[in-house]
Amino acid sequence: MNDEALRQHLLYLLNGGGAHLDFDAAVNDLAVELRGAKPEQLPNSPWRIVEHMRICQWDILEFSTNCDHVSPPFPEGYWPDGDAPPNDAAWDQSLTQFRQDLQSMKDLVEVESTDLFAKIPHGDGQTILREALLVADHNAYHLGQLVLVRRALGAWPHA
Repeated sequence: MNDEALRQHLLYLLNGGGAHLDFDAAVNDLAVELRGAKPEQLPNSPWRIVEHMRICQWDILEFSTNCDHVSPPFPEGYWPDGDAPPNDAAWDQSLTQFRQDLQSMKDLVEVESTDLFAKIPHGDGQTILREALLVADHNAYHLGQLVLVRRALGAWPHA
């Protein structure tokens, strides 16, 4: 497979292509009062899932591009406090930041000067290819959880 084809496959995956759900489809039209709702027998609210996704994706992107980045403490630094966003602005900011960081990861993958296979100098064997796949995989996993939570809340519009 040539380099351009690999980049296109990665971008397709990061965009929620194939059997994956895209981020906007998972968060659109969620009622304000349900953002912090936690269904019985499920561990997380929509807010906790979305914010966890944002934090993790930001951390992966920063690690991939910034040799001075320090990751949050694990696991507590990767989850927000509380089930609900503190206000509507926090929810909106989380969505905006998630979208911006996802676009930055896609931009990194897309630019021809990025060597997808080169080891990240400040890492311990990671490559941009591995980190992009990690973003796509982690996002897909938690988008599935978000759909499950929305279904349990009666807030998933799709069959």
